[in-house]
Amino acid sequence: MFEVFKKEITELLRDKKTLIFIVALPVAIFPLLFAVMAFISSQAALEAEQKVHTYAIINGQYAQSFTDKVFYHKSFELYKGEQTFTSVEELSEAVKAGIIDMGIYLPSDAKQTLDDAKQSQWQVVYNDAKTINFLFDRVKELAEEFGNNLRAQKLLSYGIDEQQQQAIIAPIKVVKVDTADKRENLGEKIGGFIPYLLIPLVLMGATYPAIDLGAGEKERGTLETLLLTPITRTQLVLGKFITLLAASIATTTITVLSMGIWISIAITFVDLAVVKTAFSSLRVLDLALIFIILLPVAAIFSSLALAISIYARTFKEAQNYMTPLSMGVIFPIIVALLPNIELNAKTAFIPVTNVALAIKEIIKGTIDYTLLGLIFLATVVVAGALLAFCVKWFNKEAVLFR
Repeated sequence: MFEVFKKEITELLRDKKTLIFIVALPVAIFPLLFAVMAFISSQAALEAEQKVHTYAIINGQYAQSFTDKVFYHKSFELYKGEQTFTSVEELSEAVKAGIIDMGIYLPSDAKQTLDDAKQSQWQVVYNDAKTINFLFDRVKELAEEFGNNLRAQKLLSYGIDEQQQQAIIAPIKVVKVDTADKRENLGEKIGGFIPYLLIPLVLMGATYPAIDLGAGEKERGTLETLLLTPITRTQLVLGKFITLLAASIATTTITVLSMGIWISIAITFVDLAVVKTAFSSLRVLDLALIFIILLPVAAIFSSLALAISIYARTFKEAQNYMTPLSMGVIFPIIVALLPNIELNAKTAFIPVTNVALAIKEIIKGTIDYTLLGLIFLATVVVAGALLAFCVKWFNKEAVLFR
């Protein structure tokens, strides 16, 4: 069995393509992913923040101070074309045609409407289908400021001073007291995405070598030679399994270490107080727990990948079979990302989902060690069952010589 392991590891280390997926990709994935995501999101937000939008306003004289503030706002530029607008419908058509970015319709004099004890309804016409759009929020902020001034002046005319106005307008002020610390709060928001990166990388560390160890042997015609050696088929499949497990564990180790190193670099050089507070409390023990909980997952993936590769007749066929496996792994991770899906006695026994939830809880710093033990035990049992199936699968002539 160990001779088979030695042979397969030697061949594996000679394959540069496999080494890229096992070593280089886990090392590079976190800095590349974080850097690209941060750059794209910051650039998109910056462009949306700095973009100057063309607007048209109907009946601006009804709220002159508001109209002036919109005119002098750095994000808005008054439409200077020849076309005139007199209704909301015309503004809508102009926005759809790309003539203007936004239209504002003021139906009546705001001060007079307030004097008549009525509410003035202003309409902002724009395209809200864009991912990042500050148009409505900026106009709403300026309109609320104008409305607050109108209200304050009206209440002052009734003899109600500013202090009394605050008490009347907001007699009760609700203050949030959050019992979750910043690590738990941030971990709840982004902790679910860490397994989305880690677990597929562990799978990748098993699948690519597995294709070569099973289907690759068949395609090269060397599987028959291995079967003629004085080694039982059980020893042969165990040797190949240990090779895959070692490759997957190597990927797991590199991935977890890479995550820890790049997080430590990020909190050192990135000037984000919230991120520093949250991840500076991430201990070496937490990373060790993530590594340990991923070990039986690596065994599960190694067994499945080897069984699929043994069944496939060619390298290409094995690659085609690995695609559904990848999709099958992604689905339970997505389940762990769903709202109100928490780690409990029930979810602790759902394969892959339980590990994703456990990693999330570890990052949050709220892991229940009893549930963590249950997850590890359940995952080990599943890994053992799949390994037994893989051994039985390898002993079938109909599978080996399709």
